[in-house]
This record gives sequence, structure tokens and C-alpha cells, in this order.
Amino acid sequence: MNEEQFRAIISGRVHGVGFRMFVADHAHALSLRGYVRNLPGAEDWENGSEVEVVASGPRLALDALLRQLYTGPPAARVHNVQLEWGRFGEFPAFEVRH
Repeated sequence: MNEEQFRAIISGRVHGVGFRMFVADHAHALSLRGYVRNLPGAEDWENGSEVEVVASGPRLALDALLRQLYTGPPAARVHNVQLEWGRFGEFPAFEVRH
């Protein structure tokens, strides 16, 4: 099985709305590995917060997770997703980082 990885930076209203758990739930359901974390910096929940997602697994599963990142949970408002494909590390599981 050929595995790939991506790193995505999601910006918009993504802090304080359950975004990290939303991503982790989908990643676990898809048997992906990696992590999700809030990025420090702007705490303007409406316009300036960012979440980083690094995910590793089969391309079809990664594409399914990526589709979810553009929407997020109901209270989120995604403004932008910056996506980069490459190698970002080895991960035994998917985790929420703090």
C-alpha cells in the first residue's frame, strides 16, 4: 500500500469550535496517522486563528479527510486551506496536540 502525507494550515474561525476533535474523529475513522494542533498567534476566533493538520495514509483516505477540512464542524468558518504534499515525519497514530 502506497502512503502519502500532507500538511494543511486551516484558517478562519477554527479555534474554540471543536475543530481539532472534528479532525481527529475523521482521521481515526479513516485509519490515518499524524496530528492536529492549534497554531499560536492571532486569537481573533472570527478571522485570524489557524489549525495545523499533518496526516499520513493512503491517498483515498487523505482525500476524504481533506474534504472535511474545507467544511469543519458546524460552528467553524473555514476561510482558507493551505495544502502541501510531502514527507513530514513518522507517526504511530493520530493525535490531538496541545
